[in-house]
Amino acid sequence: MRIYVGNLKYAVTDDQLREMFSEFGDVASADVIRDKVSGQSKGFGFVDMPKDVEAGEAIRALNDSVQDGRKLTVNEARPRTDRGQRRF
Repeated sequence: MRIYVGNLKYAVTDDQLREMFSEFGDVASADVIRDKVSGQSKGFGFVDMPKDVEAGEAIRALNDSVQDGRKLTVNEARPRTDRGQRRF
């Protein structure tokens, strides 16, 4: 299951995100999303957990929890919608 994690502290690394979820089971990947130009964290990320039961436990435990002074939003990631081309 792909999990969305929002309101992360900007200093959180991929490894720290993985560690946060590994307490609940196997983590296939953990990625903090970063700005393409600056490399600065955007304050959210995604975690992939192969077992839905473990992923569900992680979501229930971590959603609305406080990590580093920030209240996390954790839920099943929604499929990305086609946003079309951007105009500048």
